[in-house]
Amino acid sequence: MIQDNLTVSIIQTDITWENKAKNLEMFAEKVRACGSYSDIILLPEMFTTGFSMHASNLAETVHDETINTLKKWALTENAMLVGSFIAIDNNHVYNRGFAVLPSQEIYWYDKKHLFSMSKEDAVFTPGNAPCIVPYKGWNISLAICYDLRFPVWLRNTNNAYDMLLVVANWPESRKEAFNTLLKARAIENSCYVCAANRIGIDGNQVVYAGNSQIVDFKGTIVANTAEHTDNIVSATVNKDLLIAFREKFPVWKDADPFSLL
Repeated sequence: MIQDNLTVSIIQTDITWENKAKNLEMFAEKVRACGSYSDIILLPEMFTTGFSMHASNLAETVHDETINTLKKWALTENAMLVGSFIAIDNNHVYNRGFAVLPSQEIYWYDKKHLFSMSKEDAVFTPGNAPCIVPYKGWNISLAICYDLRFPVWLRNTNNAYDMLLVVANWPESRKEAFNTLLKARAIENSCYVCAANRIGIDGNQVVYAGNSQIVDFKGTIVANTAEHTDNIVSATVNKDLLIAFREKFPVWKDADPFSLL
């Protein structure tokens, strides 16, 4: 089914450190709260654990509880669920992004740029391929936190995608970078950008302010919420407006060609 309008809901909340059962229970309530009016529900990065490097104790396969639960939510709420979790696959651990569709089809994106300052690169294996999800007539790209700093990786060559979904555990101390980069990615790629970030304090005493938001293709904030607030941010975005803008201001035609080695 093709839809010109999509309603995106972003869940901004605290995450209980390394407690999958408690986090799944909490997110279940929030997903139910926005499911009736949402086409896409966006969760933070590592939504069941927080940004933990204790992967050996927390990793799951794609057939375990977290993904099975997400499939139930997607089916019940008739919405696409997007976030990331700690996954183990062929003896490698990934910060694995997911897009779980109501049809039960699942798309995967393994985080490409691992945050070396927190030793994420010593624990996790980087991904090597972008992911674009076809959904209701839209093409939707996935990114995870630190990926946001790398515009070449996220370059929207020939308008391959219409919306970029970013899931994050981005600290308050670097919130200005987060806010600026979200707008930059939207402007340079002529696309909508939606970002889910957590709040609270994690097990490493890192503080998160949230700053979850939806940005349009001109870099205008369509919806956001107060910092340090447990809230659901929702907005409806329109593809016809995006297409009209791209036709009127086709900067993509003048982009420099390149390839990733």
